[in-house]
Amino acid sequence: MALRLPSPFLAKMKSLLGENYDNFMKSYEQLPYAGIRVNTLKISREEFLKVSPFELEPIPWCSTGFYIRDGERPGRHPYYHAGLYYIQEPSAMAPVELLGVAPGDIVLDLCAAPGGKSTQIAAKLKGEGVLVSNDLHPDRTKALAKNLEMYGVRNAVVLNEDPERIAGAFPRFFTKILIDAPCSGEGMFRKDESMLKYWEESSPLKFAEMQREILTSAAKMLTPGGRLVYSTCTFSPEENEGMIAEFLNNHQDFRLVPVEHSDYFSPGETKWLTGQGHVGDDVLIQLTGTARLWPHKVKGEGHFMAVLQREGELTSGDDESKRAALMLQDHSNDGTLAVSSRTDKPRERKGKLSLREEKMGQSGKNSKSGKSAARQQTSRRGSGDRQADYISIDPFYDFIREQLHGSLSGYPVLYGNHVYISSLPEDRLKQLKVIRPGWYMGQLKNERFVPGHPLATALHPEEAARYVSLSSEDGEAVRYLKGETLSISEERVVCRQGAEAKGYVLVCIDGYSAGWGKWQAGMLKNEYPAGWRWTSV
Repeated sequence: MALRLPSPFLAKMKSLLGENYDNFMKSYEQLPYAGIRVNTLKISREEFLKVSPFELEPIPWCSTGFYIRDGERPGRHPYYHAGLYYIQEPSAMAPVELLGVAPGDIVLDLCAAPGGKSTQIAAKLKGEGVLVSNDLHPDRTKALAKNLEMYGVRNAVVLNEDPERIAGAFPRFFTKILIDAPCSGEGMFRKDESMLKYWEESSPLKFAEMQREILTSAAKMLTPGGRLVYSTCTFSPEENEGMIAEFLNNHQDFRLVPVEHSDYFSPGETKWLTGQGHVGDDVLIQLTGTARLWPHKVKGEGHFMAVLQREGELTSGDDESKRAALMLQDHSNDGTLAVSSRTDKPRERKGKLSLREEKMGQSGKNSKSGKSAARQQTSRRGSGDRQADYISIDPFYDFIREQLHGSLSGYPVLYGNHVYISSLPEDRLKQLKVIRPGWYMGQLKNERFVPGHPLATALHPEEAARYVSLSSEDGEAVRYLKGETLSISEERVVCRQGAEAKGYVLVCIDGYSAGWGKWQAGMLKNEYPAGWRWTSV
């Protein structure tokens, strides 16, 4: 059945497109295109092409993106659960490509849920630098956090904040900012017909007010010389060229970086703004450098993109304190991780939530390093500084030393008895609504450490004391993903030198990490989380 597009929308598009209107309307007779993007944090593009279970066609604006045939079900393959690719609408891959992210960048994805563009940014960072992924809607941050975890992202912080509050905490801090702005969604009508229910003739102006506030806040957070990409999935000029024109008028220290136009990146439609007194000729000339993806010209949905740059010389921080806040150190052989102080000595720090009481000095008796136990201190909720609980994080250090090979970098953060490794020191996140302060390590429980699922998904087999690889082809991997206990011979458990087969095992699918298991006497006890399990028929 043909889409029933709103009459005001059709009239507006006919007015704006002129002779191109008929071709535009024919695009609605076609099925939407589906795509996947290879997660290079886990597998290279070249290696994925060798093992891909799908027939692939390259997406021209994203080197790791591929069209898949209609009818393919990429969400029902074990490789999806191992995080080897992200299912993403092809046009939605373009904005991050224009952001120019490189390892070491400090990046903010301001409207990030459900996380497709954040995982794309993380792959380009290659584990170096910082990614702050934010979304204003609490329910959407759950999907955002899960996707970052599934795809093995180590250096991301997830926030649930108003952009202006983030700007107060991070003035001129980020080298790259992505704003995939909330919009009227006109470019997605073909892909998601349900969006038509929410569209009104006044929608563009309503969303423009929201976009204006987001852009204003983002400008405060971009460091001199930094780059900002603004994108929408709508056709409305009020939300696109008009919004960028207004921003340039009000921010004289920003300029528009022209996008190279091609068969797929069409120039911005400046004729829609010609004759409007508030848009000067100099701004109109710049606006020709914005880009549009039109559904009647490309294999994808409608998108608008603008690349903005702040004047000045790009640095990773504008003062020594900011540089110090981003310093990362490897954990040492005695089981201590670097913390945010300038020395390697662990210090007491205040946490966010209440902790289970623990007898003073007990952790020191159990310390395998022979040193004084590192303690984490937190105030009891609502008690101020009148009373404090203590918890030892020695079991976590012991697990890292005994179960992992190589070094980890970051700042340990305790939320309750949950341990994270953050790319930012805890002080940077005060007063903000933090969903995930960093890479989730696991839980301190009854004087032991229970590793979390996100720790496993971000590891490579060579980093684990022991691992086992399950086949994606004979049903073994699916059985694991469904939560079943498996019979695995000891010969299949690959152990690091000096490690025995018994214990926590990194479970891989065709060599790519998927979760934890516990091996003992020929049986692999399943540690795959219930909420993540395979439910497909």
